[in-house]
Amino acid sequence: MQKISTLIIDDEFHARENLKLLLTEFCPQINIVGEADGIQSALKQIDSKKPHLLFLDIRMPSGAEGFELLDLIPDKSIRVIFITAFKEYAIKAFKANAIDYLLKPVDIQELKNAVAKIKLTDFTNEQNNQYINQLKSLTSSLGILNDKISISNKKGIKVIYQKDIIRLEADGNCTILFFSDNTSYFDTRTLKKYEQILNKNNFYRVHKSHIINLNYVQEYSRELRPIITMKNGVKIPVSRLKVKALTAILKSL
Repeated sequence: MQKISTLIIDDEFHARENLKLLLTEFCPQINIVGEADGIQSALKQIDSKKPHLLFLDIRMPSGAEGFELLDLIPDKSIRVIFITAFKEYAIKAFKANAIDYLLKPVDIQELKNAVAKIKLTDFTNEQNNQYINQLKSLTSSLGILNDKISISNKKGIKVIYQKDIIRLEADGNCTILFFSDNTSYFDTRTLKKYEQILNKNNFYRVHKSHIINLNYVQEYSRELRPIITMKNGVKIPVSRLKVKALTAILKSL
């Protein structure tokens, strides 16, 4: 039996290890040729290993990266099984566009079913185009492609990706944006305005002065007072009025 060469792409080491164990034990038709923890390492592996199949985490590591990777892959015949922690709204979009997906934590039977659908036969251009259109329709349904926004101050206008924003903090009637590359930018819009325009699947206003990117949350503590610790170590106060809603959101991630 010809095996399906497979690449696992997930920024979480333990998630990759768990999936490798499941594939090795329950999917004998799979040959794992490599793994990657981000876009650049994934592209190198795809170029060198030429996999037939990708297991792709679509929240890796912050929001849109999994989908951005698809735009950069020259070989559109590669099949993709998405791995996601998205719930409800996203699952409807996956089903509507006939896209294979697995929910975390991965269920063994669902994994076996998804792998069983993958065939090694060559796809025609028409089939490839149809598959690509399905992926585009999915990303549109999830609002993931509309990820750019512009920010402005007296110095000019800057176009940025929402996924690069770690958090936002009010400064009077203006806002300071903090980015994943440790830079910050002062914008003349209010925090309330940002609450309206940012992707609500990724951003949440935890306090009258703070909006956080949920993808960068490291820890939530309620020992003395509600505090969110971001992955860069910054601690953000949480309004007591937001505790219940925030707890529910974090549990669903």
